[in-house]
Amino acid sequence: MKTNRLTVGQALARFLANQYIERDGKKRKFFGACLGIFGHGNVAGFGQAIAESPKLLPFILGKNEQAMVHTAIGYAWMNNRLSTLVCTSSIGPGATNMVTGAALATINRIPVLLLPGDIFASHAPDPVLQQLEVEYAGDISVNDCFRPVSKYWDRIYRPEQLVSSMLTAMRVLTSQAHTGAVTIALPQDVQAEAFDFPEEFTEERVWHIPRYVPPLEMLNRAANMIRQCKRPLIVCGGGTKYSEACDILAQFASQAGIPVAETHAGKGCLNFDHPYNVGAIGASGGLAANILARNADLVIGIGTRWTDFTTASKTLFQNPDVSFININVAEMDSTKMGALTLLGDARATIENLSERIKDFTTDSNYKATIAQLRDQWMNEIHKWSKKDANGRLTQASVIATINEIAGDDGVIVNAAGSAPGEIHKLWLSRDSHSCNIEYGYSCMGYEIAGGLGIKMAAPEREVYVLIGDGSFLMLPQEIVTSIQENLKLIIVLVDNGGFASIGSLSRSIGAAGFGTRYVKKKAHHPGDDSGDYEPLPLDLGLCAKGMGANVLRATNLDELKTALLNAKDASTTTLIHVPVDRYTLMPDYESWWDVPIAETSTIDAVNKSRKDYIQRKQTRRWYI
Repeated sequence: MKTNRLTVGQALARFLANQYIERDGKKRKFFGACLGIFGHGNVAGFGQAIAESPKLLPFILGKNEQAMVHTAIGYAWMNNRLSTLVCTSSIGPGATNMVTGAALATINRIPVLLLPGDIFASHAPDPVLQQLEVEYAGDISVNDCFRPVSKYWDRIYRPEQLVSSMLTAMRVLTSQAHTGAVTIALPQDVQAEAFDFPEEFTEERVWHIPRYVPPLEMLNRAANMIRQCKRPLIVCGGGTKYSEACDILAQFASQAGIPVAETHAGKGCLNFDHPYNVGAIGASGGLAANILARNADLVIGIGTRWTDFTTASKTLFQNPDVSFININVAEMDSTKMGALTLLGDARATIENLSERIKDFTTDSNYKATIAQLRDQWMNEIHKWSKKDANGRLTQASVIATINEIAGDDGVIVNAAGSAPGEIHKLWLSRDSHSCNIEYGYSCMGYEIAGGLGIKMAAPEREVYVLIGDGSFLMLPQEIVTSIQENLKLIIVLVDNGGFASIGSLSRSIGAAGFGTRYVKKKAHHPGDDSGDYEPLPLDLGLCAKGMGANVLRATNLDELKTALLNAKDASTTTLIHVPVDRYTLMPDYESWWDVPIAETSTIDAVNKSRKDYIQRKQTRRWYI
């Protein structure tokens, strides 16, 4: 066997540069680039290897390690999980900064490869700078924090270990059922050690993605269930997009006369004007989908993991005879809700199921109900699109205005606060990737970095980052990276003076928005919604300007439209600062979300909320 004498860092860089993925005859590179921040834990090993051959693996300088992972997630999402980025950090805080990103990736089933530097495998100079010393074990470092949030984890103690470890890493990263964050911890001394690596290890390797189909028996059982139902409903999740099943789903829904409701991750699987798209479902859902869900006798979940927001904390599906079918590539998700399991690729499964129910369509009365509810819901969207609050913009009207200006190729990105719910309700999707709501982990600070990854994957599209003032203060640094890499973003900063979403939740449980406002505290009270307080002298637009962004201001709809059009024409990242009303949010539309309330309290409002909570909780069902 022919070998090449390479350091671990060199072998790793060459291996990553030669990994490809193929599905449906289309082949592409799996790793688009490496994001990194160098320190003593990776600059002399993996960092040196990248510097030696920059064309092998393009390098992008990150500004925050957590944000680097968010960027990789946005990139992988836009590529339907068929490509991702590598993230490398030094030992210590640089590494642990990536843990939050790893959790986000794994929870959302998005592939990212994390390469944190680590302590010396030899233990010769222990304790090294930033080393965690554990009295009872010599093989633990801070990188062990990645274990519970990684789908695969390993530490490279010897150079030859790299071969089997990286092949296993790629198996997990390219798995449609088991993907997520993969962490390979790299002791800094091992990174620089040389070994005679087999030539085959660094040569081109193609990972083939099959489209598995459920067993014939299960397909036939599902077809029989569909034929016997009267009021079916499809709930589509992110797996529908990743399987590239949106077109076949649109045909299937039209053929069978079955309405399609969208989860956060499934938003956009059907264009908004498809006659069977009934919009958002669940705790942040709209009236049409939630009414249909309440009465459905058969619910077909496609690529969804059935979170509490989708099921309205198990209170949404109230038909006593309701049954479920799950189409999912992941066995864990396919068995939820007591469903008949169709374990397989979404596109291939829908195609096979469609052939078996060619003779089925719902009756005219149900189709008329669907059309009526759709019309009512579109009128509700229109009403909220123009709504203001005593002359101030609302978050809903800002979202609707972005939607209008974004046109056919705009992409909106959001993750936290009340905005994901209102985008879920309001956004009129024109293709499957016009809306990226990170609501698996709902990570504050994802927005700008995630938008950067989307822009990397689709530079021809305008990327609109909708971010609240709370999230902005947590992780704005990748504005600098967007300018450095000439990856223009349009950032719309909705400023509501603090954590408005949790303020609203706090008021709903009787706690008066305690601890959620950006105000100067008075000695007798911490600053909630029960009094008037002096606001903090913040100008977040100036923060963005200081990082190199073009900054615009808007206080009404006309100014916002003008600012958005100017931002589209701009050649660099532009932030639009938009003050909005803190208190005007869209209603729940016959849904509920379980947030436990104290059984006893000295606050009367809390006790009242507890009584309401007990009543709502009684509508929860078991789906077995």
